[in-house]
Order: sequence, then structure tokens, then C-alpha cells
Amino acid sequence: MGLFGQRTPATLVLEDGSVFHGYAFASSGEVMGEVVFNTGMSGYQEILTDPSYKGQILTMTYPLIGNYGANDEDMESDSIHMEGFIIKEYQPYPSNWRSKYSLRQFLGAHDTLGVEGIDTRALTRKIRTAGAMRAILSTETDNVNTLMKRLETYPGLVGQDLVRLVSCRKPYIWKNGKPMDLVSRKSLDLSHPLVVVIDCGVKYSILRNLEAMGFSVLVVPSKTTAAEILSYRPDGVLLSNGPGDPAPLTYVIETTRELLGKLPVFGICLGHQILGQALGARTAKLKFGHHGINQPVKNLDTSHIDITSQNHGFIVETGTLPADVREAFINLNDGTSEGIYYPSLKAFSVQYHPEAAPGPHDARYLFKEFLDLVRQTSSQGMK
Repeated sequence: MGLFGQRTPATLVLEDGSVFHGYAFASSGEVMGEVVFNTGMSGYQEILTDPSYKGQILTMTYPLIGNYGANDEDMESDSIHMEGFIIKEYQPYPSNWRSKYSLRQFLGAHDTLGVEGIDTRALTRKIRTAGAMRAILSTETDNVNTLMKRLETYPGLVGQDLVRLVSCRKPYIWKNGKPMDLVSRKSLDLSHPLVVVIDCGVKYSILRNLEAMGFSVLVVPSKTTAAEILSYRPDGVLLSNGPGDPAPLTYVIETTRELLGKLPVFGICLGHQILGQALGARTAKLKFGHHGINQPVKNLDTSHIDITSQNHGFIVETGTLPADVREAFINLNDGTSEGIYYPSLKAFSVQYHPEAAPGPHDARYLFKEFLDLVRQTSSQGMK
């Protein structure tokens, strides 16, 4: 209810039986998902609208959230995709000249449950120790036995195709900083290199960076076939970020396999995992994933360190890659794969987000490297 009226209790139950209590500050109801934490101090609107969080309940480690509100410019998709949002203390009075809505209004407009008052420090420590877990968040009941029984019906993320829930339904053009309907193929601007983005849950900032780099950008649904993509006569293909387990995405993996060697390919986050599987590698689930804007990544060619924005729960097992695939980047925190390069096929990928949003801009140069690769390939032809 109101700020000074009766508050609606909310209960979080984890699959190991852990129970946390708080209060709903936006919307109400009951949701299930994998509970994870994000270490960013700011950027909650970009995080909320990142399709990669589909299937997850997110807690922010920074305790004060909502102080700068929300706006129309910082959207990373057209909606909120995560299942629920948990914070320590909601800030009801935003103070920012760009703010159009309070966080409560923003979550309410997208029918997303927001809960405050939970001990997010204790919750984060629990996840770091036990790993990401299935969870249920409810304002409907605080009966733990009832909630545990409902949670038993939730299958979790492994083996689930979440991309089908967030991918676009039809192709569209990204032009002048916004999506536009593809009326006909004649509406494509072929005066610039054309990149086809396979939408597995793409963030708008990836499209913004491609356009700023000089690409003409066409976004297609994740189930678009290689033949359909090649019919647009693109100069390159980008495999986008997206939610969940890459293993069940056999249709995108097969499309990628058919495109390799025909034109340059750049993969980001889930796109990195898809490229790895298309090359024959296996993927695995991390204990609690990388979700934040301060992950150090080392370039194995130059030894340069980038601080990167990341959001993923699965990795490529580099030991399962073909011998001629070069590991290009590693995570300095845990040594996991952060990027691969396959020179003979003009393909490369990174596990982190070079577009950031939110986060540092250390890795934006990768969009320029993709453009250079496309131009080089266009002048030389694929070998």
C-alpha cells in the first residue's frame, strides 16, 4: 500500500529450505526462478530490461536502489524480463533530471514483483556458498511448506529453452537508435556493411554500438535459418546475448554451424557459448555465475586487462574446443573462458558484454574489430 500505510509481506524460499522475509514495494503475486545476485551499484534499469535475466529472480548487493528513478532512454529491451527483483531498501523519491518514473511505477507498469527489506547480504552470502538455487517469491502466502511444494514443480534453467520467450517474432531494422519494421528488403540500407543479428535476447546497446560503428543492422528471430540469413546477402553475423542454458538451442547452433566459413561471425555472451558449441565444444553451469560490472578479463595476446560487464551462468569448456581454436581471453577471478578466436573461419566471440550498459566501456573496441574483420573479409573474400 502507501508509503506510510500497511505493507504487503513477501516471503522468499530457496530450494535448500532457506527462508527470507520482506515487503513488496511494487506489484504482488508469486514467481519462481533461479535466484542470483548482481554486484553493480547502479544501472538497475538496464539490468531489469536485459532479456538475459529471463527465468531469474535478481537481488542487488548494493543496498539502496531506486534513488535515480527510471526513464525511456535507458531501456535495453522493450520490457522487463526477470521474474522478480529483490533489494534491501527501496528509495521512493528519485532525484535525477532524466527520471520520468519511480522504480515502483516502472516495475508496476511491467507487472514485475519488487521486494525490499530482505537481508540481501545474507542472501548473497548464501548464494556464494551454496550456488545459485531455484527459489519462489510470494506475497500470496508465507506458509513455507506450501511454497516448498510449489517450488518442487519448477524445473530450473538447465535444459530449458528460454530464448524462444525473448526473441523477436519477425525481422526488424535498427535505425536512428530505435527498432523499425522491415517493410521490404528494399528498405535495407546497403550503402553500409550489413550485419544480421540473430536475436537470442539482444540488448539495445549492442544494436546502438553496431549502428554507431557504421553498420546497417537487421535483427532476425532466433529460429531464422542459415539460408534465410544468407538470402539477405549480409556482410557479417552477430550472435546475441540471451538467457539460460545454451545446450537446448540446437536450432541456433546448427544455423551458426552452417554460416561458419561463409561470412564473419561475432558472438557476445550467450552468442559466445553458441559459437563454442557450433565448433564442437561443451558448455557447463557456473556455481553462481558472473553478474556485475567489475569483472577483470585478460587479453592473452596483449596481456591487457579490461574491466567488463557480465551476466551469465554458463561457460564454454575450452578444453573441449578443437585444437585450432585459440582461447583469446580469460577471467582473472576464476580462470574461465572469456573469449575465443577462429582465424580461418573469421569467427570470434566474448563471454562478457563489450557494450556494457551498465558498466565500463573498456571493451567497446571489439565492435571496431568486428567492422575491420568484415571489411577485410569483404575485400579478400572468405577462404
